Amino acid sequence: MIPLPAQHRTFAAFVCCLVLLGACAPRVQEFQPGLMAAKIKTDSFVTEDGKPLPLKSWPAKGEARAVLVALHGFNMYSRYFDDPARWWAGRGITTYAYDQRGFGAAPEARIWGGAEAMAADARAFLALLGPRHAGLPIYLLGDSMGAAVAVLAMTSAAAPEPAPKVAGIILVAPGLWGGSSMHPILRFGLWLSAHTMPWNTATGRGLKRQASDNIPMLRALGRDPLVIRHTRIDAVYGVTQLMGQAYDAAPGLKPPALVLYGEKDEIVPAAPVRKTIKRLPRAPDFSLYPDGWHMLLRDLQAKVVWNDIAAWIQDPTAPLPSGAQAR
Repeated sequence: MIPLPAQHRTFAAFVCCLVLLGACAPRVQEFQPGLMAAKIKTDSFVTEDGKPLPLKSWPAKGEARAVLVALHGFNMYSRYFDDPARWWAGRGITTYAYDQRGFGAAPEARIWGGAEAMAADARAFLALLGPRHAGLPIYLLGDSMGAAVAVLAMTSAAAPEPAPKVAGIILVAPGLWGGSSMHPILRFGLWLSAHTMPWNTATGRGLKRQASDNIPMLRALGRDPLVIRHTRIDAVYGVTQLMGQAYDAAPGLKPPALVLYGEKDEIVPAAPVRKTIKRLPRAPDFSLYPDGWHMLLRDLQAKVVWNDIAAWIQDPTAPLPSGAQAR
């Protein structure tokens, strides 16, 4: 056998590396936009590519004053909003929440759904609610990762149609830590892991981060079979890509915004939140909760946050009841 010259051996090794990396590419669910008309059923939201996403709704008690679409965070699902949505129902607010692609009981759970698809789902769902609740103001709430989806849904320049009109957008512990807002070394390390062993899983236990001071609630989530505890590395990579896209898109966010953040948040750093606020085209209403953690809607002081959200929906110009807005 005739040995290859050194430069040829180097090139062959490079090609082999590319082939191996291609074989280990991160998995993303297939998305076929425009395949069919999206529709809302009793217990599911059928997307424009035919995927049935489990849907929950909490109708307002008495006369409805507003409608709220709630997008859950990473590894959570629609039931996460059960307690606040029941409380809001007593304040005349109808809440909807569906399991986003890759989470809860949605098809292909644990496989990343894709930023474009998740943003398109939110736009389609909002568009369907307009005729269903004619005359009522519709608000979009995003919690953690859901905040990134909400921002992208309301700003995506690549969307075939303009974003549906909403009366306001509420960003709770906004997950906008990714892309250019994340340290380059972290970005590269995550990219390398996602492209060499995307199937590997992580639990996050070694990070020693606490998400809430509501320990019984955290234990209940840990027992919930639909809450993802072992996360694929490529899903982690996907969510950081989503958050980075939302961070970059923030200057295009036009609706009035309410941003809520806890001083004890150990999951989303404060710096990207501050930078995002500065990047918005109009100054949002901002509330900083001294006793708030990442799971503001489920913390021990959650009702304080629920009440602020309900008050802002009723009158965005009035001071929030908690007084946290003044901080």
